[in-house]
Amino acid sequence: MQTNFSEEQLSDPSLKRANEILRSCVHCGMCTATCPTYQLLGDELDSPRGRIYLMKDMLENGRPADAATVKHIDRCLSCLACMTTCPSGVHYMHLVDYTRQYIEETYRRPLSDRALRWILKEIIPYPKRFRLALLGARIGRGFRGLMPDARLRAMLEMAPDHIPPVSRDDDPQEFKAIGEAKWRVVLMTGCAQKALRTNINEATIRLLRRLGCDVVIPSGAMCCGALTHHMGKVKDSHRRAVDCIDSWTSEFGDKGVDAIIINASGCGTTVKDFGYMFRNSEMAEKARTVSEHALDITEFLERIEFPRQSPNGIRVAYHAACSLQHGQSVRSSPKQLLTSAGFECSEPVDSHLCCGSAGTYNLLQPELSGRLKVRKVRAIEQLSPDVVASGNIGCIMQIGGGSKVPVVHTVELLDWATGGEVPPGMEAIATTH
Repeated sequence: MQTNFSEEQLSDPSLKRANEILRSCVHCGMCTATCPTYQLLGDELDSPRGRIYLMKDMLENGRPADAATVKHIDRCLSCLACMTTCPSGVHYMHLVDYTRQYIEETYRRPLSDRALRWILKEIIPYPKRFRLALLGARIGRGFRGLMPDARLRAMLEMAPDHIPPVSRDDDPQEFKAIGEAKWRVVLMTGCAQKALRTNINEATIRLLRRLGCDVVIPSGAMCCGALTHHMGKVKDSHRRAVDCIDSWTSEFGDKGVDAIIINASGCGTTVKDFGYMFRNSEMAEKARTVSEHALDITEFLERIEFPRQSPNGIRVAYHAACSLQHGQSVRSSPKQLLTSAGFECSEPVDSHLCCGSAGTYNLLQPELSGRLKVRKVRAIEQLSPDVVASGNIGCIMQIGGGSKVPVVHTVELLDWATGGEVPPGMEAIATTH
């Protein structure tokens, strides 16, 4: 793609990077075949190629974002299926992330939008606040029909029927390996996950300890900033990221750290990009160290040779979270691990397509998100699985909200198969296998 940025514009590192990405696009349109919003809406401007044209025009001319451009950028899931498909290596993620920052700086959203985004920024990254909000949403669900805004109804509907008690395993501490310690790892405990599904971190810790890991929960690390980063709120997201970087690298002392384990793939994609995000700052070296050590839990388990278990006859439908398969290119590890653990693992048709969760997308774009959820649940249930496994809390909540089949984290099944606790919702299945 030909671009015409001025020399002055290209002196800005972010615009220089945007120019590089834009010039790598050859207009081939292969991305349209795997874009969920283009499949739903059939509008070229709701495809990666169409959005790239919009971004180029806005950034090249240095004009403030307008409502039409914002509408189509907001509809983007950032599922990154286009990056997996693209034969030219267009780094759409960096381009759309910068565009969202540009929109945040140059466009004044309607009051209702600003209020909703502020609520998300001030609640979800804080587990205590999020718990209180979920309790309030449970109480308010009976009145959701009175809500004039579909996004507010979506916020009420996302509240689970059961909110687990606070897990003390998430407190700063070090868990010693059971038996000989072979590795020392830092576990990112996250934010929303600590309110919605505390058993995921608990299962991760049990499994890692059983396999010979000392597991460190350092102090000072809260939200990694992924949520606000994808809303274009860069100052907020970088502040949160810096806290995590400082916290995690403080453990790289005499004992060393073999890996930073992440079991929420939406966070993992962002953490692995810290090196890029802070490349021009005083945090560059620390951020690069974090990115180099960050591993999804399934990547790490495959590296340390997960112990093979006998077949158990339980049918698992594996849902590949977009942030894992497209954002991190982790595709085979979860399925191979589930098979090694004795499960009968299969994937639904169109497994490359998003379920509609996409961070806060299900709250900000509930109509499109709902259509994607229905399609994903229908594809999964065609497999007649006993359980659905995924590697991201957002996907787990999204699919679980539309299916009667239990939906759990991959690590919960791996923990159970090697002597851990039965995942929630699978008690009946456990008694028959």
